[in-house]
Amino acid sequence: MYLTMNRFKVVKSEVEAFETLWKNRDSHLKSVPGFRSFALMKGPEREDHVLYASHTLWEDEASFTGWTKSEAFRAAHGGAKSSAHMYLEPPELEIFEAVQVLTA
Repeated sequence: MYLTMNRFKVVKSEVEAFETLWKNRDSHLKSVPGFRSFALMKGPEREDHVLYASHTLWEDEASFTGWTKSEAFRAAHGGAKSSAHMYLEPPELEIFEAVQVLTA
């Protein structure tokens, strides 16, 4: 299991636009081999931003790497620069490899 997470510090006045953008975008993830799940999480509100994190779960590192080199990736991220004004700073990518997994 392989988890990729992007943290977004969203300017408070852009929260509604940010959520709408994510809810309406076509991520193209469902067609990507090795994709398992996606979640956009809303975190704590700070003085100057609201923290969000996108979590994408992959079968393995090779699946994630394949996604980043795919046409689907380019299509999903095509308008990223146009939303840069929504963030205090660029999104921060964090990557995790499973050490232990427990399920219900």
